[in-house]
Order: sequence, then structure tokens, then C-alpha cells
Amino acid sequence: MPDATGLELVAQRVRSSLGDEAVVGTSYFRGRATLDVAPAAVHDVLAYLSKTDEEPWENLMSLHGVDYLPEEPRFAVHYELLSMERSDRLNVRTRVSLDDPHVPTVIDLFPTGDYQEREVFDMFGVVFDGHPDMRRILMPEDYVGFPQRRDFPLGGEPVLYTFNENKLPRWYD
Repeated sequence: MPDATGLELVAQRVRSSLGDEAVVGTSYFRGRATLDVAPAAVHDVLAYLSKTDEEPWENLMSLHGVDYLPEEPRFAVHYELLSMERSDRLNVRTRVSLDDPHVPTVIDLFPTGDYQEREVFDMFGVVFDGHPDMRRILMPEDYVGFPQRRDFPLGGEPVLYTFNENKLPRWYD
């Protein structure tokens, strides 16, 4: 992991290459370096970091979603990059709102992100623009809602036990 100074140097290189609006901020917390980027610039920033930077991060190790309710923008997509040569990790995060949960896809840069982007779409409702197969991967196609959102109702289907078996309909009824 780059330290706090190294993270600021990475952010400075990205800003000088892609413009000041690409990087919205940085965070170094508990030994984890995070580069916050604008949603529209995610693809360009990851392309720069993986191919052009003087210290590239070639591998996408993880792509996942987070719901920061009640904060706004509410949703985040986290990309964890790895440099095998330096044994170094860098987190890239972008935040999107509930009104416009769109992020550009990165599967042309990292093919391993294909199913991970579909999982974030399925669980949180974040749409990855340009993805060739943006459909549910874990839930049924006709499922309504996104189960990993923090405002998703708890509970679900009633469970059949011996004490309530006469009150609930069974599949064969």
C-alpha cells in the first residue's frame, strides 16, 4: 500500500494527466490508501493507473458495491487494484446517487470485472454503462428490488414450522 504521501503523489499524477476534476479526494485510513474519483472519470482513471502510470497497478482484485445510507451520494463502487511486481494495493472509489446510479464499465480494461459488475448491479442497482450483458446474476430475472440496499425490508417469505403449518399455504396446496 502506498503511504499517505505516496497516495498524494499518485493523485497528483492522475490530476496532471486527466485533469483536476478526475480526482475528488484521497483517504488514507488504517493503512489503506483510497483514491476518490468522479463517476464519469472512473474508466479513464483506471486505464491510466493500469497502463500509463509510472508505477502501474495491472490487476483488478476486487470490485464491489457499498450502500452508505443515509449519506449522499449514497452508493459507492470500490475497485481494488494490485501490482504484483511491487506487492502493492490501491483502492479506487466512486460515489453515485440513488437518482443516477450509473458508472462506466471497466471490463475492457479488466475482463475479471464482468461478473463482479453484474453482482453489484443485482444487489445494489448500480448500472454499468457499456456492459455487454447487464442483467441479474444472483436473483431471478423477475425479482423486484435490490437486497443489499440498506433500506431493503428485512424478513421475507414465511417459514413453515410445525406450530404454524396449518396457517400457511404449502407448495402442494
